[in-house]
Amino acid sequence: MPRVDMRRLERIVEGLSRVRLLVVGDVMLDEYLWGDVERVSPEAPVPVVHVTRESMDLGGAGNVVRNAIAMGATCRFCGVVGQDRAGDRVLDLLKDLGVDVSGVVRVEGRPTTRKTRVEARSQQMLRFDRETEDPIAAPNARALVRAVEAAMPGCDGLVLEDYGKGVLHRRVLTAIMRKAGAAGLPVTVDPKHDVASFKGADLVKPNLREVETLTGIRIRKEEDLRRAVAKLRRSLAGSDVVVTRGGDGMTLFEGELAPVDVPIAHSEVYDVQGAGDTSIAALTLARLAGATLHEAAILANAAAGVVVGKLGTATASPEEIRQFLPEAAGAARRGRRR
Repeated sequence: MPRVDMRRLERIVEGLSRVRLLVVGDVMLDEYLWGDVERVSPEAPVPVVHVTRESMDLGGAGNVVRNAIAMGATCRFCGVVGQDRAGDRVLDLLKDLGVDVSGVVRVEGRPTTRKTRVEARSQQMLRFDRETEDPIAAPNARALVRAVEAAMPGCDGLVLEDYGKGVLHRRVLTAIMRKAGAAGLPVTVDPKHDVASFKGADLVKPNLREVETLTGIRIRKEEDLRRAVAKLRRSLAGSDVVVTRGGDGMTLFEGELAPVDVPIAHSEVYDVQGAGDTSIAALTLARLAGATLHEAAILANAAAGVVVGKLGTATASPEEIRQFLPEAAGAARRGRRR
């Protein structure tokens, strides 16, 4: 197993603030209705939620931006929103973070992805989704690619966050990957439906369900996972792959090395929403700050351990990550090569 050096991990956390990251992908508006449940409706067998407050946060690729900035990095963003009130709110939230919104393409007639969650008694009661998965039109796709190219200079790395909402379709991805390669920009990918377009990426981070979807291989045992990731890596021309496994942590597939399990420290879980966004932000920033893949996975597990202990779409600060590092490092020492 790779050695775990706490002092080195702490120096990497300090180095996150020197990273300049570009995030491209599906941004969402996460709306929350918070309240209490005290009775069942007389009209139907459903709980009545007495709403006490409302809030809005950036979700999807926007949550990657939020996490990168919370970890101390400088961040640019490119994506697509509609000419609607939800799109206005997304831009306002980005501006509140100090993010330049010139890379956001606005499309008339296309709804901004909006997810409204009803939360009561520390759990999600219901969710409403308003969105489209239709591919963006050619003129909008060209505008997005131009925006990404304009944002690349001065950045250390690129995250492509694909939630399957029609923004990162194949022609857009092909163009972005070509331009990132020409600029020498390392690319990290969170894929949903396609990997061929991500060929040449430095790191790809699917979860177990996504590995099954992307490869068509049902994963029931460890050999199934190795076979599926081998197939995935052939399509990617050898990219490193980190498979997130929920409560079991991560498994790293790096170069020609044997796969490595990086367990998580078990902590109180209030809400797993957005933990994947936190993980990809931490993995990418740590790698760009000089971490090995194993070190980056430990930091990502620490950051995810922070956010699952919070309600709603949450972030992890450098100080919170430092506080969780001993537990994450201790869990990682119990990992193994396969």
